[in-house]
Amino acid sequence: MSKGTPLGAFLRARREALTPRDVGLPEYGRRRVPGLRREEVALRAGVSSDYYVRLEQGRENSPSPQVLEAVAQALKLDAESTAHLNRLCLTPSQRPRDPRGADVSPQLLRLMDGWEHQPAFVLGPAFDVLAGNSLAAALHSGFDAFDNLARNLFVDPAGRDFYQEWDRAAHSCVAGLRAAYGHDPESARIAEVVEELTAGSEEFAGLWRLHDVRGKSQDVKHLRHPDVGDLHIGFAAFTVNGAPHQQLVVYQAEPASPTAAAFEKLRSSATASKKAPAQANS
Repeated sequence: MSKGTPLGAFLRARREALTPRDVGLPEYGRRRVPGLRREEVALRAGVSSDYYVRLEQGRENSPSPQVLEAVAQALKLDAESTAHLNRLCLTPSQRPRDPRGADVSPQLLRLMDGWEHQPAFVLGPAFDVLAGNSLAAALHSGFDAFDNLARNLFVDPAGRDFYQEWDRAAHSCVAGLRAAYGHDPESARIAEVVEELTAGSEEFAGLWRLHDVRGKSQDVKHLRHPDVGDLHIGFAAFTVNGAPHQQLVVYQAEPASPTAAAFEKLRSSATASKKAPAQANS
């Protein structure tokens, strides 16, 4: 997905995103390359230039926690990006295993099915939709397939209309995918999705090169469904116990709001669609 090691690619991208002014250094004349020079980062981190070059080039794979903290401060990384930096230095044996993989537990499936008024679905690390309730499927019915949120956003033509704040959603999606990549840089599925989206979307390719990191937690979304119109949704994402690389995502509408009424229309439509085949076969 990128040249060099995941650690080196991340360090290079974050270094190139900074200017001397960002870190209180004077600027003299034009620079041939964007961002800080390697020796400037090394000086701020208190390490030798040669050592920092080895980090970026992938020739130093086991930096100490103290060095990583110093480099994070030198690059002005926030807490989430610093945690990502540390995860990139883990060996495969140090990474948490996911024995469940893409299998969603029956208990979680029953829980989601019981939420008739909240769309809920489970995401894998590559943003694959592993399972969802009927209201989640109805909410995303305008897409060719409700199988991968990143593909819905960047490749499916419906994505531009569905996400009212498309640019914001795109940044959030790629930053979330980067966070998942940090947990498992050797994931074949993440590599497959990134390769597909890089080839199919210039916007995705540009955002992926930035190495911004931000996991899903809670936020608001402004969506537009082809049948029920504008939706203003609060959402929260939860890590699934027993399946550390799965996330449960739940959408909520304010009570008695137009979005709540729209959810009810979608629910009624989904219920009617489920009954129709059964009646036809009876």
